[in-house]
Amino acid sequence: MARVAGKRPGAGPALRARASRAVAATRGYPRNVYLLLLFTLGKGIQLSIGAVTLTLYAYSIGYKQDFVGLLVAVPAVGALLAAIPIGFLADRIPRKPLLLITGLLNPVALAVIGLTTNATLMLIASFANGVLSSAYWVTIIPMLTDAVDARRRVNVMSFNSFLLLGIGALGGLIGGAIPEWVGAVTGLPATAPIPLRWGVVAAAIAVFLPTIPLFWLTPLPEPVADATEETLPATAAPDVAAVAEVGLARGRRTRVARPSLRPIPLLFFLLLVPDVLYTAGEGAVVALEPLFFQLRFQMSPALIGALVAGGGVLVGCAALAAPLLVRRFGKLRVITVAQALSAPIALTIGYAPWLWLSAVAELIRNLLRGAFDPVYATFAMERVDARFRARLSGFYSLTWSIGFSVGAAASGWLQRNVNLSIGFLLGAILLGIAPAWLTLAFGRDPNVD
Repeated sequence: MARVAGKRPGAGPALRARASRAVAATRGYPRNVYLLLLFTLGKGIQLSIGAVTLTLYAYSIGYKQDFVGLLVAVPAVGALLAAIPIGFLADRIPRKPLLLITGLLNPVALAVIGLTTNATLMLIASFANGVLSSAYWVTIIPMLTDAVDARRRVNVMSFNSFLLLGIGALGGLIGGAIPEWVGAVTGLPATAPIPLRWGVVAAAIAVFLPTIPLFWLTPLPEPVADATEETLPATAAPDVAAVAEVGLARGRRTRVARPSLRPIPLLFFLLLVPDVLYTAGEGAVVALEPLFFQLRFQMSPALIGALVAGGGVLVGCAALAAPLLVRRFGKLRVITVAQALSAPIALTIGYAPWLWLSAVAELIRNLLRGAFDPVYATFAMERVDARFRARLSGFYSLTWSIGFSVGAAASGWLQRNVNLSIGFLLGAILLGIAPAWLTLAFGRDPNVD
């Protein structure tokens, strides 16, 4: 790329160029990849709508923060119990029927949550939602990982994260707008149960619609084997995504990350413990955030939805920029720095005296999350042989379930019994420990980056 003398290319044009390349890079993939990415988009929209409406709905029908925290934590418990069996199952049977069955039942569970006020039914449906959703979390990363070669994975994971957390997060606008629209039609306030109920039902519809095209999935090919030689020949001609991932110019001999030589049980332990810590911190921070903003700053559902959507767009932009960060700093450094910065940001969200400062901190938190999320997925998958990736993904679903459920439940109890901000302190502590663990475990590993 030609440069004007004395000037460096601006970040804005570079990011726009990266977005264009990321979209262009997906044009040569099989139809299955597009169907999976479409499903990811629907999942992202469902999660964003639910993030805005679910906690507000539960609070509007009379439940307090401790029950709301439990309601948010229960899906993670369901995923905890289902993750390992589904992970092993996904390694042994075709994944298409697994995704189809769970994808069709998932919206039923969500609809039940929104159509009942009974605490027991809500908890049962929320538990079922977690069990059914775990099939997506367990299978999507291995399926995309196996569909492309090692040099293009950061690009694929970045685009998947862009759809899930970036474009999908625009569902936050929908989730915030639906209660306002229904309230205007019915003459009820947007924070009343009926308008918020329609928001929960909309989340069910959002995940149902992209499930239908999964019927057209064809049998996936065998996993793409990683390169195990020290280098690939220059004639391999790596694409833009490959260059972004390994940080070498086109046409040079390109080093490819190898799986770790550590025993699998030890490797799984080293990878999974920091994930438990980080997801517990995330659960403590994000699980009740919409309710936190409503109670502390009296934000309307529409404004909360706009904040969720804005954060999601930043996540998507950061995900697209992730390969550029990897090229400059390496995977491990991107992950650990972004995670470490999340700790003071969490404190700012919870303890800021002004809405604008808390909201800005929340946007920065999303930006940091997007910067390392797709990199972390690639980093973890490359540590193990292809045969163990679905299993590792299943364990990751388990650690997410443990961490998020404990963090969410603890934060809800603390917000009800101590104050609204104390859960963010708990989250910040956990968010700070996780990157320290990763640095100690993998900082000297010669196979990293």
